[in-house]
Amino acid sequence: MRITRNSVLFSLLMVCVLSACSTKTKKEEFKTVDKLVIEVPLCGNAWIIDDVSLNKSMITNKGLENWSKQSSLIRTFVRLNSPGKLSLGLKAKLLQGSSVVKITVGGQSKEVKIKNRDFEIIPIGSFDVPEAGYVQIDMQGVSKTDKYFAEVSQLVIGREATSTGIDFVKEDFYWGRRGPSVHLGYKVPENAGDIEWFYNEIEVPKGNDVIGSYFMANGFGEGYFGIQVNSEIERRILFSVWSPYKTDDPSSIPEDQKIKLLKKGEDVKTGEFGNEGSGGQSYRLYNWKADSKYRFLLRVKPSENNSTDYTAYFFAPEIGKWELIASFRRPKTSTYLTRPHSFLENFITEMGQYTRKATYNNQWLKNTDGKWFEISDAKFTADATARKNSRLDYAGGVDGAGFFLKNCGFFSNRTTIDSSFSRVKLGEAPSIDFDKLP
Repeated sequence: MRITRNSVLFSLLMVCVLSACSTKTKKEEFKTVDKLVIEVPLCGNAWIIDDVSLNKSMITNKGLENWSKQSSLIRTFVRLNSPGKLSLGLKAKLLQGSSVVKITVGGQSKEVKIKNRDFEIIPIGSFDVPEAGYVQIDMQGVSKTDKYFAEVSQLVIGREATSTGIDFVKEDFYWGRRGPSVHLGYKVPENAGDIEWFYNEIEVPKGNDVIGSYFMANGFGEGYFGIQVNSEIERRILFSVWSPYKTDDPSSIPEDQKIKLLKKGEDVKTGEFGNEGSGGQSYRLYNWKADSKYRFLLRVKPSENNSTDYTAYFFAPEIGKWELIASFRRPKTSTYLTRPHSFLENFITEMGQYTRKATYNNQWLKNTDGKWFEISDAKFTADATARKNSRLDYAGGVDGAGFFLKNCGFFSNRTTIDSSFSRVKLGEAPSIDFDKLP
């Protein structure tokens, strides 16, 4: 909680606005405002809801700008630990003219006039918040005498609903807008030996195949393999292996530490990737469907000259057979499968206000002796965005006979990070003819 230099001014302005109220009401309404005022920057916590394409032009590092359309709905999310009264104000200005904007919280709306030329705290009033959790604070333009409704840098909030704490994105706005990434770390059964094969299944419920989602099925110590939603018209099967050389710039990787392509499947594109480590990447454009179960198979095997080969296969029910995505060789590495895991992330900042979920089912490992081991235990974890309470819209656990991951969208019921879960064992290993794999 951060008390600002404007807190006293905020209290006085709020009292003036409600001058028509009784003295008793004013004391009850604002007696704690000066102790609880908190500034919430819009740059990390607000989204344009009616038109996602406007997020980059209207929500900048300065806050809300270029607000000209009356139809624009600007929604800010904060998470409150207590119910009660919530006082609101806007830190805003207007270069010329005047405007009227409407603020809505939980079906309660208030209008405020903006005409000041410098940033000032403009009091709005108080709203009833019946329960703790994420709260939506909506702004819409009502009328204006010039081109824009206002520039708004922050919401200013206080009162009882904030008395036991409030969570929002305070820094690292890029990651805060992307939302928390969530993971399932699978427990390898004891005495499994050297693991050569990793099998998993994913099903994305209808409506959860949100643009910007990466549903990663077969993660391993040196890379990842899963499906993405890249746009309204593009979806991908993605398989990548990191180089042992630590860099975000693939062009700087020495030749003897580059990932080598051994083979690839039909219509698969290959190349290099960077920015979050670097290495070899492959992807296939494929219009996978929600409510369908997709199967993933990964092979990890040591190869010649202290290297390891990684090969990924994909099974689509509408095709009915295993297909090769790619096979890569990683130098300076000699290993079988390590750290089997899955994750779910949003990789487009404008889409961080939408919830996505997937179930991860029927995990199996096969060792070098040809013996299958069923995975029934997993640990739920999350990234730094979640761990420092920038975003608390994350969940994971058991869903029916499988595990699930869920993130983004500002839902309030979260799962405790580092919780462990067990699913029911199905007891039937995958039926795969390894000799017929491409």
